[in-house]
This record gives sequence, structure tokens and C-alpha cells, in this order.
Amino acid sequence: MTHLREEEKTPATDDEPRAVIKESSKIFRRNRALGYVSNHVPAVTRYVQRRRDTLLITCIGRSFQVYTASHMRLLHVSGLHPDEITAMATDRQHTYTASNKCIYAWRAGKHIRHIYRGHERDVHILLPFGGNLIAVDRSNVLKVWNIRTDDVYLDVPFNADEFQITALAHPPTYINKVVLGSQQGQLKIMNIKKNSILCTINRHQSRVTCIEPAPALDVVAVGHGDGSVIVLNLKFDTVLVAFKQDWGMVTSLSFRTDGPPILVSACSNGYMAFWNLEDRKLAGQLQAHEGEVTTAICLPSEPVVFTTSPDNSMKLFVFDMPDGGARQLRIREGHTKPPLCIRYHGGSGVSILSSGEDSTLRVFSTISESLNKSMGRATYNPKATKKKNRFQYDKFSMPPIREFTSDTTREREWDNIAAIHAGVIQTTTWTFNKSRMGEHRLVPEQFQNKNRSNFQSETTSIILTTCGNFVIIGYSSGDVERFNIQSGLHRGSYGAPGPAHDAAVRGLASDNLNQVVVSGCTKGLVKFWMFKGKAEKPLAILRLADGVALMRHHRESSMVAIGLETFKVYVVDMNTRVIVRKFIGHTAKLNDLAFSPDSRWLITAAMDSTIKVWDIPSSYMIDHFRVERPCISLSMSPSGDFLATAHVNLLGIYLWANKTLFNQVSLRSIDPNEPAPYVGLPSNMCDAMDLEDEMQELEIDDEEDNAELGEEIDAKYETPKQLNPELITMSGLAASRWQNLLDLELIKRRNKPKAPPKAPKQAPFFLPTVSGLEMRFDVGNAPSDKDGSKLLQVTSLNNLTAFGKLLEATATDNGFESAVKHITQLGPSMVDFEIKSLHPDAGGTMLAMMQFLKLIEFMLSTNLDFELAQSYLSVYLRSHGLSLTESPQLVQSLRSVSKAQEEAWKRIESKLIYGTGVVAALRNFAP
Repeated sequence: MTHLREEEKTPATDDEPRAVIKESSKIFRRNRALGYVSNHVPAVTRYVQRRRDTLLITCIGRSFQVYTASHMRLLHVSGLHPDEITAMATDRQHTYTASNKCIYAWRAGKHIRHIYRGHERDVHILLPFGGNLIAVDRSNVLKVWNIRTDDVYLDVPFNADEFQITALAHPPTYINKVVLGSQQGQLKIMNIKKNSILCTINRHQSRVTCIEPAPALDVVAVGHGDGSVIVLNLKFDTVLVAFKQDWGMVTSLSFRTDGPPILVSACSNGYMAFWNLEDRKLAGQLQAHEGEVTTAICLPSEPVVFTTSPDNSMKLFVFDMPDGGARQLRIREGHTKPPLCIRYHGGSGVSILSSGEDSTLRVFSTISESLNKSMGRATYNPKATKKKNRFQYDKFSMPPIREFTSDTTREREWDNIAAIHAGVIQTTTWTFNKSRMGEHRLVPEQFQNKNRSNFQSETTSIILTTCGNFVIIGYSSGDVERFNIQSGLHRGSYGAPGPAHDAAVRGLASDNLNQVVVSGCTKGLVKFWMFKGKAEKPLAILRLADGVALMRHHRESSMVAIGLETFKVYVVDMNTRVIVRKFIGHTAKLNDLAFSPDSRWLITAAMDSTIKVWDIPSSYMIDHFRVERPCISLSMSPSGDFLATAHVNLLGIYLWANKTLFNQVSLRSIDPNEPAPYVGLPSNMCDAMDLEDEMQELEIDDEEDNAELGEEIDAKYETPKQLNPELITMSGLAASRWQNLLDLELIKRRNKPKAPPKAPKQAPFFLPTVSGLEMRFDVGNAPSDKDGSKLLQVTSLNNLTAFGKLLEATATDNGFESAVKHITQLGPSMVDFEIKSLHPDAGGTMLAMMQFLKLIEFMLSTNLDFELAQSYLSVYLRSHGLSLTESPQLVQSLRSVSKAQEEAWKRIESKLIYGTGVVAALRNFAP
């Protein structure tokens, strides 16, 4: 895991605009990285008495990870260092790391207790020495630090031409003395307290690479660059035994302390040798890693050796073989070469499938690293490959997986992953449930050996149907074939007897119901095919101005994102078969596209090292940022909480958190041609929010205040009450609110209680409160201070309700909105009571009755609450039908209401008749 340092950034010229460097973009914030285990820095171990277990500490770039040896469970991930870690060491109290000319002392793998500053060059050797820490930097200066006081106890520079320090060790019982190894092959014993060289040992001319004290007193093992291993007695300056491994440089040495006299030596080609010190011969050998073995440590009093390698793996080997050899006990590993394609698997967003340049398919868990697993390496002959050692050359190994597709519908029944490989015609199947490669190799009949005439063709695109039964494959020859993934049998060809396209197929998509298949080629033709049957001719053809480079689809919304060779992105609706959006902004080849789960955003990545987020409803770009390495593949979590990215020449998978899920983010349109801000890649731990992010959230960023803001994008879409004034709109209320008005008397009789309600024996005294979230007393009926009289002030002789008063108030301004809002909030019983109370005999007035008819006319003319107006009018006519004819004004108002109702009904009737006729006509054409 590497990050761009300040001194490594390319200085921009005066003509080029400078991009603002930030720690997070508008939407995505760095979260963590997955898939890192170890690198070239040697790992260290520490036994913890309280746990009764050994801790394994590995370096992963700018941080280190702490595992338990018992189950290889990840315990801690350290904080982020300012630069790459160059050396590590440990004692009972601290873990020491060297980075950027400084040394850090960590407690419990998470908290920094001391920082030692003073070196002029990077430190490459560390050795805890009691209460001191010995450090050697690249300028060949040895410094002894006091651990508690952070002071330099001793500073000794060495002449690099005479003695360049390459190894350091402290023999047991040698008080204040250390053994130094050099590039020239010499050994020196130095007294730290007196700052003096006790003796110089010159037994070999090759470079000293490592020094390991033996369990026996006065004995050390010295490894050299030419493969020689010499066991020395320091007291008498004699060679006890000497070995030579022909593989190359000795990278690490370790003695077994569980009984057998075995010395373990590691080599630069991935092998380990086990030397029997009593018999003075080779006891066994083992290839542990694909690359250099940088660490080989025998755990104390256990028949176990711990190894790490730059191939991004660490392993534990146990000595329990009949011949005394070792076998692999546990392993933690990631991709040995950069990933090429990553996809979230399943709907929970827990597993990420990743295919790498090492031809493997792996599963990374976002919950726990112990859930990571490897599905194996792609091979033409799995049985023959299984018999071989994984480190042996395999002639049946397949090229890397370039793209794959998966589905969880039939995951437990049969293979549910299909993958295409670079430069070959075969398509392989995999099973997620069994975590292995499947048995089928999907090859069309025209490309099989006996019929094949075009040997340049290869698979270029693939898609798995949502039912999990069929896989559709596109080829560089223009063919599009459909296979049954359960049986591996060929089930159909599109465009038969000829190919579906005249050029290479670059993208495929299928709908959610297996009705339509979409294919695109490099000539810019997008064809829509019938999924079943003989698809000899396409249903429709969409011609684009440029060739198709890649295609991604979102089944739930039936949208297809098409990336073109001219770096443009089109969004096509599969139902209408038209282009609905065009996005222009990238300046280099498009690498991958991904929809958000709600299909509102489209996320694109290109070789210009930028990642852009486009808002599909508004057709604006709402976020963009630039990373250190171009993003080669990306995938959005099914829950929308994380974005996973893979980058060029980086072994990890990086997770970005969606800030809109846990913070209020105001999204605005951004000019696609603006320079994107640089955002550092996530580290292996969840980074704490730093000062810049807090300033951005508190809106105190001065640079953004001066910038011109684009149009604000409202992420929350609220449906308007009425889409168009010409459309008849329903109220949206429950049907019981207006249907029960017609049969309210029957409902009341049916629900009449059998016995009168009984009052409680002791009703508690309480003060009336107003309904709501806050506790407030109802003081509306309290006597006023201005008027001390308790007599009722009668303003009129009528007894109008609140609704009646609102109706009479509309006689002056015809503002019926408040009256409509009041009555629509009432229940069926109250609506019935309010309408019956409008009659003068019930306490109402003729003015209120006439204004109610105008209210109904207003509702019908505005086309709002159409069903409520019909229901209220029915109750009104049923209650006051006979008395309406006595007033000419009411009759005139009834005629106006009847006219408005007829006009509304004619519109509905014409649409219903037209729709019925279309359905009847289409029924005649049905097969």
C-alpha cells in the first residue's frame, strides 16, 4: 500500500491549473483497504504471557498488522505512518517501527508512546537492547536511544568503505555487547557502554545478510549473500559448522528451541532449508513462497516456523512429518499480482469477488479478514494441476480472468460464476458455495477444434441472467452465444446463421424477466434481441456515433450504461430503446462503470486517474476526484454504503464510505472540465476524521466559499400533489375515509355497543393537555385577564361549526383552500356531521349551504381530490335534497356543479373508452 508523498508529486507548471488536495471527495471518504498481508520488510514476533500466545506483526506499507499465531486472527492495525515503514522490531513493552527518518514506539499496536527523531537518513536496522534501542540508518550511523527519555545515549558513525553495517544481533549473556555484520563480510563485537570494538572476526568475504544467536552460549549463526551459513563460537573465534545453499542469498536464519537441533535458513528464491547441526547435513527442504522469504522465525518452544514474503502472504509450518520435515499449517494471503476485476457478490454487501493477474479468483470479506478465501487458480486441467505442487510450473495454467459475472439465485444448486480469460476462447464456470472452479468449459460449436477456422477470436464480454440458468457470451468475431450454466450445453445463437455483429462484441445486458438481450460492438451498433426463440433478426438497432468500449446494466431500472471509445458515456433505456442521458467529461480510456443500488448515480473510472459521479435524474456531475493510480475496476455495495475500487499495480481493494448515508451533504452540479481534487487512497484501517474533513463539514473552508457554486441537486424527490392542472388527481387518502360516508348509518347500527359504557370507579384528576411531542397544558378555555366577565358573549343566533364558519368566510374572497384542508383531515363521522350541520334547522345558514356547493365546484374545476368531491356531494344531496329546491340560488349553484361534473366525467369517459378500444384491438393480434 503506497501513498503519494509531498516530495514525489509532480510540480505543476504555471499554465496548468493546480488541483486542490483533499482527504475526501464530496460524497466518498477514505475507509480502509483489503487484501494486504505482508511486504518486503521482515516481520517480527512477540510472546505475550497473558495471552499465552505469540503475536505475529507484519508490515503492509505505511502501517503494520498484528495477528495471533493460534488462529491467525487479526487483532490490531496500526495508525498510518508518514512514509513507508523501513524496519521493525519488538520487545516486551513496545513495537518499534522506522519511517521517514523517525522511529516510533507503539504500545498495544495502536498507541504511540515515544517518537525518536535525529537520524539524517532512513533507518533500516532496529534492535531493542534492554532499556535502549539500537538503530542503524542508511548513512551508516549507529545510534543508541534511551527508550524512556527519548535521548541519544551513543552516536557512532562508521566508514561505509571499511565497514558498512548490514546486520545486528545481541548474543545472550553478553552484557552491553552486540555483534555487527558488514557488507565486507566482517563481524565486529562492540561494547555499547564503553563505545569500543572488542574484536573483529573475518571468516568470509561475502556480505553478511543476517545474524541469529543460538540457544547455546557464545554461538551465533551468520548468513551470507553467496548462500553460506556459518555457525561461529564467538568466545574462541572458531567455526563450529558451515553449510552452503546453492539457491542464493540467505535472507533469514532461526533455531528451533523445541528439542531437535535444527537450523532453518531462508533463501531469496522462496525455499527454506533445514540443517541438522548434530549430523552436520541437510535434514530437509521446502518451498514456502513464490517470492523471496524475508522472514523465517521459529516460535519459542514450538515445532512451528513463521514465514512472510513480498508475495503478500504469511504462513505457519509445523514440523510433524514422519521424516522430520514441515508441512503448511495456516496461511493468510492476498493477491500476488494486482487485481483486474472486482464485484460485490450477494445482496448483503459482505463479500467481494476479485480476479487478479495471478489467474486466481478470491473472496474478500468486508467484515473479518478470517473470512477471506481463495477459490483457486484457473487451469485447463484441474485434476492434473491438483497433483502438482502449487509452486511448480503448470503448463495447464490459464490466462488471468479479465471479467466475470455472478448471481446468487442458484448458488447452492450449481455453478453461479462465469469468467472470461484474456486471449482465449474458453469461458470457465466457478461455484461460490464450494469455493472452487467448476467443471464446465463453455466453447461454441464453431470454435471447437474440429470446426474452428478463426484462431484469433477470444471472449470479450459476458453476462449471467437473473434466474441463474443461462450465461450469454460475446466474442471478438461478433458472435453472441447462450449457454446453460448448469449443464454447460449450448442453448442458442443470436443472429444465426451469421454472427450477431460484424465487429467485436464489447458489452452485453439482459433484463430482469429474460425477455430482451442487448449487445454492443466496436462499430457503434447496439442491438436488442428477443431472449428466447430463434433470434435471427434484432428487435431494434440503435446506432451510435462511436464504438462501444464497455457496457453495464441495472436490471431493476432497465437502464444500460454504455461507455464509448471516445470516452463518452450514454445511458439507454431498455424499454423505450432510446438514449436518455449523455455524460461527457473523461479524457482517457474508460475502465469501468457502476450504478448505485437505487440507479440514481452512475460512477465512472478512466485511465486519467479520475473517478466521477453522475446524477442521472438531473444529468449533472455531482462529484469527482483524482487518485494516485488509475482505477481499473469498481463496484458499488448493494446497500450503497461502500464503493470498492482496484487500481493499477496495487494489490489491495480499497473501500470508500458513502458520506450521504451518515451526514447531510448538499450536492451541487460540477463542471466536468474542472480539475479534480486529489484524494489519497484508503489505508488498512478506518481513518479517523482529520481537521480538513471537520472544516469541510463545518463549512469553514475558505477556498470553497469563493468558488462558484453550481445548481443544487436535491437527492430527496417529493412527489407533487398534482403533476399537471389538466389531470384529474385523486386525494391519496385511504378508501375508508370516503367510501364509508355512503353507508355510515348502516355502519353505526352494526357497531352499536350492546351495553352503555361504564364510568371508572375512581377517575383520577388531571389537567387537559394539548396533543403533540411537547408537554403543554390546554389553556384555551381559561378566563382572559382582559375580560373578567363569565357571561357568554353571543355574536349571532346561529350555531355554526368550525367548518361552517370557514365556509361563510369564503363568501368574500372565494378562498376555499383552508376549508378543503379542514374537511379532508376529518374522519367519516365528522364529515357527515359537518355536512348535516349546514342546514338552518341544524344550526347552519343558507349562505353556508351555498358556499359548500361552490366548494364542490372548486374541487371539480381544479381536478384535485376528485373522489372526495363526489363522496361529499353524495352526502350533501342525500341529507338536504328536498330542501334544496326551495331556494333558487341553491338550484343555480347545483346547475353549475352539475356542469363542472359533466365536463370532468367526459374526460374520464373518453380516456376509458380509448383505452378499452386499444386493449380490444391488441387482443385480436394475440397469437
